[in-house]
Amino acid sequence: MDTWEWIVVAVAIIAALLLTLALIRIRRRRTHLKERFGPEYERAVTDTGTQGAERRLGEIDRERTALDIRTLPPASRDRYLDEWRLVESRFVSDPRDSARAAERLVVRVLEERGYPLEDDSERLIALVAVDHPDVADRYRHGHALLDNVDGEQSTESLRKAVIDFRSVLEDVVQGSRTAA
Repeated sequence: MDTWEWIVVAVAIIAALLLTLALIRIRRRRTHLKERFGPEYERAVTDTGTQGAERRLGEIDRERTALDIRTLPPASRDRYLDEWRLVESRFVSDPRDSARAAERLVVRVLEERGYPLEDDSERLIALVAVDHPDVADRYRHGHALLDNVDGEQSTESLRKAVIDFRSVLEDVVQGSRTAA
């Protein structure tokens, strides 16, 4: 073989290796994001497509890594669980206020753990999904039920919102990651 043929073969081999390395890197990144975000990954892909979702979740993952998320001391955990019992006990007399108090309590727990208060609830939910992927949708659902408040909102919708917030609260108060 002539020299130029060897050069072409070498370039082709190098290109194939680089392509293989790029594909391996993409696959590892995708696997990491799927494991890290659980059901939130699939939701993001459905909403924005694979590339957009992976770019957004990668940013969220980096932002979450930079946060100092703390576990709650036992006294704080007990205090929040006591407050939760009060929220639930008020539901019969004032369901709307109880449901709103439930969301506020979850937000306070998240803030004490070190999650930033966000005007954008989707961003907060995405940050929480890194550590608690199985309850992110529950928070989103409860929040959506409260956002649909109109004079005719049913007690059943408010009850479902409170149940959603209870699931989130129990998970984030424990401080450990739920398995995706």
